[in-house]
Amino acid sequence: MRVAFDAQPTVGSATGIGEYARELARALGEITEIELVPLSAPRIDPWRFDRRVFWDQLLLPLAAARSQATLLHCTSGTMPAFSTLPIVLTLHDAAWLRVQGHTRFYARAYFGTLMKRLSTHTRAIVTDSWFSAREILALHPAIEERNLHVIPPGVAEEFARLEPHAEERATILVVGTVEARKNLEVVIRALPTLPGVRAISVGPSTPYREHCLEIARELGVEERIEFRGYIERAALLDLYARCTVLAMPSRYEGFGLPLAQARCAGLPSITARGSSLDEIAGDVVPRIDPDDVQGWSEALGAVFADPERARRAAANDRAAAVERFSWRRAAQATAELYRIASV
Repeated sequence: MRVAFDAQPTVGSATGIGEYARELARALGEITEIELVPLSAPRIDPWRFDRRVFWDQLLLPLAAARSQATLLHCTSGTMPAFSTLPIVLTLHDAAWLRVQGHTRFYARAYFGTLMKRLSTHTRAIVTDSWFSAREILALHPAIEERNLHVIPPGVAEEFARLEPHAEERATILVVGTVEARKNLEVVIRALPTLPGVRAISVGPSTPYREHCLEIARELGVEERIEFRGYIERAALLDLYARCTVLAMPSRYEGFGLPLAQARCAGLPSITARGSSLDEIAGDVVPRIDPDDVQGWSEALGAVFADPERARRAAANDRAAAVERFSWRRAAQATAELYRIASV
């Protein structure tokens, strides 16, 4: 089976969606009955709105039509309005209809309203978690439940191979775009109760970063919060190996890849209660209400009070996490969906 595959999210500074496209393509490449045709335009920035629309609506359907494939997989929640090929769409979550009200109106119209309409014209929709499936069905009433399939993403093998070597300085790692729904501020508000502890934020910035800096200045912890922006893969892996704990206090997540990565890396973690994070945490990772500053202070304090105990618990969970968050499993389920969608 020949499948055209939207690999444009892997261009440039790949976020979690870029990681999804890259790793799924690699795993699908190991399935002999699938002939994957990755489609991308390296000179087109997928994170500029006008370039994204140009890719989605013109370059992608043209490239797919020329690929001699029988199916097009759109991997980043958007799809062309017109396509000569039937489409499988990965709709990672319903965030554009639920929690992105602060963004520009044209972005909401395109990623939210228009894609809500177009998604009803797919052969199948893939989503990352049962939470996201419930959200999509609630907010996209025209989508039929039988066409929606939950296939959790995997975690890249580099995380499973990491050798933890925690540094002497106590460090909280927070991974993800610095935006309001990621709720970095609750970690900053906990810092005054954690003497000597610093926090490192990794991910692209939005205006919310200035809000977080203002809170840090008011609390006198500005020197203990570091914003590194987007960093290369080697640097990210090094942080997963060296930091004391990963905090994921998001109010809304369709999957929560950093938490899954931390579990596979053997990095102690604390996450927010709710959204998809309950699924990713399971019974292993402590969960705190996202805005409970005292709860976060106590949970983080417990890790720093006995980091060796936290590392042992994370190490004991690691093998099960690596098996659960397997790209091999995700690729096999996706390949089976291709077969169903091609009929």
